[in-house]
Amino acid sequence: MNKGDFADRLHAAVARHVGAPGTLHDLQQLTGGANRTTWSFDADIGSERHRLILQLAAAAPEDVPAPLAGISPHPTAEEGAHLMMAAVRNGVPAPRIRAILETSDGLGPGYITDRVDGETLAPKILREPAFAPARAKMTRQAGEILAKIHSIPLAEVPFLKGQSAAEMIEAQRKVVDFYGLNLPAIEWGLRWASDNLPKNARYTVVHGDFRIGNMIVGENDGIRLVLDWEIGQAGDPMQDLGWLCVKTWRFGGKLPVGGFGRREELFEAYERASGFTVNPADVRFWEAFGSVKWAAGCLRLGTRGIEEMGVERCAIGRRIEEPLWDFFELLEGRD
Repeated sequence: MNKGDFADRLHAAVARHVGAPGTLHDLQQLTGGANRTTWSFDADIGSERHRLILQLAAAAPEDVPAPLAGISPHPTAEEGAHLMMAAVRNGVPAPRIRAILETSDGLGPGYITDRVDGETLAPKILREPAFAPARAKMTRQAGEILAKIHSIPLAEVPFLKGQSAAEMIEAQRKVVDFYGLNLPAIEWGLRWASDNLPKNARYTVVHGDFRIGNMIVGENDGIRLVLDWEIGQAGDPMQDLGWLCVKTWRFGGKLPVGGFGRREELFEAYERASGFTVNPADVRFWEAFGSVKWAAGCLRLGTRGIEEMGVERCAIGRRIEEPLWDFFELLEGRD
């Protein structure tokens, strides 16, 4: 579809679902990732101009190997929109859904949200002096936001698929076995994870990819919006806290929580907001397993080929040793 036809269909969809006349201005594609494409635009709704975002689900590859199909929970675009709507109702700074696309719109699965200004690039957030006031607030904000995410009633999102820690380990085992790169470090990591499963875990809504880079951050006010709900699921809420601490997602920052904060402050903020006590050992499990899981992700991205994944994502496969090194460093008490 050329850009003109695309814009015409989007114009009609906005007028139909958000409000007439729906005239578009400054339509720009922001990303073209493997999971979705994102467009920024303004639209005339009534007598006002609204700042909006369109997110479209990318077409699923037709050649996904059968042994790996469905190994991880992934909401559909419509389900993801309803998850964000539930999050907003529960006080989470998630994108505000303005419309869920229908088949008749001719654009594919997706949704339209309000657009929020701010920065998403981790190096800028972590290093530029202008973001120092934000960095001072983000650890507390992250704990409070995660507490709100985990308080979303599962009855409001019955479509979410669940995955226990043991099931998640088995899913990564399938990835490693399918691609046949049985590195001793990955084998040891999977064995360690199986031997150290958290006990008596709660079962809540989980964001699944809560980290810097998936947040819109303001220089002075910190976290404005939590993005990328594409792998929302039901499971142990401590995996969100652990994932935020995985060293890969610190992007070179020196502090363990996303490169910007300390675990103790994160746990305190979460406990105060949620009323639940954090067991640091459980978060450590999810942080350690998170590195093993990301190593399997590097393996998967790096072996699927440039034609399917693009040069940038395919090159991620070359970084497989980094999260494995981080895994062993964490087990030996080094951040």
